[in-house]
Amino acid sequence: MTPRNMTTMSGFLLMGFSDNHELQILQALLFLLTYLLGSAGNFIIITITTLDPQLQSPMYYFLKHLSILDLSSLSVTVPQYVDSSLARSGYISYGQCMLQIFFFTGLAWSEVALLTVMSYDRYVAICLPLHYEVIMSPRKCTWAVAAVWLSGGISGTLFTASTLSIRFCGHKIIHQFFCDIPQLLKLSCSNDDFGLLKVSTFIAVMGFACFMGIAFSYGQIFSTVLRMPSAEGRSKVFSTCLPHLFVVSFFLSTGICAYLKPTSDSPTTLDFMLSIFYTVLPPTLNPVIYSLRNQSLKRAIKKLLLSE
Repeated sequence: MTPRNMTTMSGFLLMGFSDNHELQILQALLFLLTYLLGSAGNFIIITITTLDPQLQSPMYYFLKHLSILDLSSLSVTVPQYVDSSLARSGYISYGQCMLQIFFFTGLAWSEVALLTVMSYDRYVAICLPLHYEVIMSPRKCTWAVAAVWLSGGISGTLFTASTLSIRFCGHKIIHQFFCDIPQLLKLSCSNDDFGLLKVSTFIAVMGFACFMGIAFSYGQIFSTVLRMPSAEGRSKVFSTCLPHLFVVSFFLSTGICAYLKPTSDSPTTLDFMLSIFYTVLPPTLNPVIYSLRNQSLKRAIKKLLLSE
């Protein structure tokens, strides 16, 4: 696409990771493989937590919704990039870009909120076991998940509305494989991105509050676990808590690094790796991470895969 066309086109040009067409095809195939594996893993988690009567506790109810979020998150960015790479265009329309922003930011915030709820669930189960059924009743769990999805919708709406107010000019090239907000801010013609910065600051403060909630929950959990006299009891607790703690740490640390790192006109390999780490790898690896040390999930997965 010529510079003149890139200036006058209504949409954007996603540069992805390479200008070389052969490498683009290879990357598209790797992304497609990752998408299929991640979709299959999350679909299996959704299926067994829905159908297996032994996996109906609040922990698995929240895990099912986490898998729904992960499956949706993968579907927002990866298929479009694979399609544009194989078509050798890299073009994404303005409307498609705004939809990506809405769903990506909404789902990302929903995941942060749900991970916070899941850490609270583990805190109540381990530190307040006698009150667990009252505090985490089915009705309250349903309300918690509804609040997670609603907050995600609000977050996506705020980000999209503030992005719509920005005027873009110059070569509308996004050095990313999806419509990433930091890259879009570089294309702003004037100082009309103040609204988006205010929304980003608000969401960052709320995200920090969620992080503090998660840190408090796990501080209390580890304090309780260390006082347990039974090694078997400690092992059982760690088998359910460590996967969740790893998922939270991986998702938040890579996302924070990617968004706090200043954007450059010539993105490095590190920039692209960070974007993959917080957009593609967490939703792909979450089913594996949660299944590694959870015997109930392992048995349910074997039962599903081996059933005739």
